[in-house]
Amino acid sequence: MAEPLLDVRALDAHYGDFQALFGVSMQVGAGQVVSVIGANGAGKSTLMKCIAGLIRSRRDAILFNGAEVGDVPAYDMVARGVALVPEGRRLFGSLTVEENLLIGGQRGRPGPWSLARVFDLFPILRERRNVAAPSLSGGQQQMVAIGRALMANPDLLLCDEISLGLAPAVVREIYARLPDITASGMALMIVEQDIVQALAAAQQVYCLQEGRVVLEGSAASLTRERIAAAYFGVRSAQGSHHGAA
Repeated sequence: MAEPLLDVRALDAHYGDFQALFGVSMQVGAGQVVSVIGANGAGKSTLMKCIAGLIRSRRDAILFNGAEVGDVPAYDMVARGVALVPEGRRLFGSLTVEENLLIGGQRGRPGPWSLARVFDLFPILRERRNVAAPSLSGGQQQMVAIGRALMANPDLLLCDEISLGLAPAVVREIYARLPDITASGMALMIVEQDIVQALAAAQQVYCLQEGRVVLEGSAASLTRERIAAAYFGVRSAQGSHHGAA
């Protein structure tokens, strides 16, 4: 069996004295799409920040391309092939669309993604390339945030709450582009509260609750009932929800 691209092993994470993640383990294979679901405060964004190098953890708690990277800083993780689309987009407000995108490619990592290809993926951004980022709609800003991450030519793209605050039609439009993003073999990890979108997009799903993995399995094998039980913390008569059907 091939070694996973990303291997998270019993990851703990803290904010000062507060522990946000408890022994979280999960894997993402090369080219795989994985969704991480859970309610607010479940630890989803903390997990993403740990993988991206924004929160340091135990060195051997995260392996990427076979290397232990739990304590590697974010700028080095970008160079290694991990790019994050952060919750809330976090664009540079004083810069144009094109300038925001070019920042994503500053490490010069080789790969298929360029300014022209991002504009092909999101044609509206080509039209608005010289417009200041804050003047865009929420959906267009999300496209810029995704494009900026793609410009880093990552092997693993982390998307944190890409549907947050967007109209359903815009969310569908963005999700419709995901197959184009992964066509080159890039792996994708999506943190999402929209369970329907998360299941439709992913091959593998993990559900977090209060900083722990309470359910995992292939998207095709997990029933709505099991997901709802894990998501809302309802205990079934059968006991543990852990593991695929």
